[in-house]
Amino acid sequence: MDLTRLRDRTRGALLEPGDEGYAEACTLWNARVEKRPAAVLRCRGAADVLTGVEVARDSSLPFSVRSGGHHVSGSALADGGLTLDLRPMDWVRVDPDRERAWVGPGATWGDVDHETGAFGLAVPGGQDPNIGVAGLTLGGGVGWLSRRYGLTCDNLRSADVVTADGDLVRASASENEDLFWALRGGGGSFGVVTTFEFDLHPVGEVFAGSLVHPHDRAGALARRYESFLADAPREVRLLFGSMVLPAASYFPESVHDTRVAICIVCYAGDPEAGREVLEPLREFGDPLFDSLRARPYAAFQRAGESRGSMRTHLRSQYLDSLSAGAVETVTGWAERAPSAGATVFVSPRSGAETDPPADATAYPHREDAHHLLVEARWDDPTDDEAHVDWVESFHEAVEPYTTGEVAANFVGSEEGERRERAAYGENYERLVEVKRRWDPEGLFRATPALAPD
Repeated sequence: MDLTRLRDRTRGALLEPGDEGYAEACTLWNARVEKRPAAVLRCRGAADVLTGVEVARDSSLPFSVRSGGHHVSGSALADGGLTLDLRPMDWVRVDPDRERAWVGPGATWGDVDHETGAFGLAVPGGQDPNIGVAGLTLGGGVGWLSRRYGLTCDNLRSADVVTADGDLVRASASENEDLFWALRGGGGSFGVVTTFEFDLHPVGEVFAGSLVHPHDRAGALARRYESFLADAPREVRLLFGSMVLPAASYFPESVHDTRVAICIVCYAGDPEAGREVLEPLREFGDPLFDSLRARPYAAFQRAGESRGSMRTHLRSQYLDSLSAGAVETVTGWAERAPSAGATVFVSPRSGAETDPPADATAYPHREDAHHLLVEARWDDPTDDEAHVDWVESFHEAVEPYTTGEVAANFVGSEEGERRERAAYGENYERLVEVKRRWDPEGLFRATPALAPD
């Protein structure tokens, strides 16, 4: 690898093992990922990215791109190779009159929400402010606003992309259309995006919060979740789950460190209308805690902030419906969770998410369904086996009730080509053709299943 060329032709810091900042650059949200690049270039702009791609192409060493690093697979780091760290490129520019935002590839959704929220606007983004804009968008992107305004990738209007040939191109509905199609849900294997342009939507205050029930009511609450969503307006996004509540001041002491059944809901519209729409949900059962109230959208987004780097294992599935067997399996395995960091959440795929045809973007999952995420996070490596076994056993037990689909942003590195292909459905072959055109040598390896022949 030509480190001299990287140093002489870039403005960003070049980090090697032992340098100050190198260890932090190799720390991801999933602490189980232990990879050590030969060098990390902390890019400050598109010119640095262009040089980094050029050196990576000439070196034939492993190459990767890191944006937020908030994922399970560890593809952001190139073991023994070159990693481009885009986090210094975390700028956000808002045009409130045109309702557009231009976002750097190192920005997180916390960065975006802070800037757009000042104008009462928002992009449908992730439900954790630490999630990176780049990874979420390129994988599809679902959040609190998705039932009303669509996926994150549906709101992408253009992208500036450094290609494997070392060119900087624009991808949009009228320029390099095939690349633009692939970037909307096809993953990060087609180039390095240096600018995202998004549509913005009016979102000021929302009516949102949590409804907490005893865990022995989980089955009943799951059925209420599904029945309520059947007729809910698109402004409503509702999650059902099982989790241990932290000992936080905003929860009553009686439920601290207790596993509960929970519904988390956001009404992305007029708060008073939301209060009326959600009243039947609030009247169900006898909640231990009800935190629904009007609040700024950005503040509600911050409530979902996860802890930093922790050991993580998860599996993603889609369910056609919450049949009696599915509910019994989900709630039964939730009760066997090995620690407080083990959670289960079911969320809807409906509304504006399902309006486009399956081939309108690379993201193919456009039929109504429920997304099931089984996730475990812990600190002690000696607890790896217990947590991984729980997730995998849960995943196997619920499989008879699933569609066979998987969300690209939740595919682990060890799941294999079958699951990677399932993330793209009928769009897979078209994605391979786009890959052959834009990266025939396979420089970008974020999605191994898309490697050209």
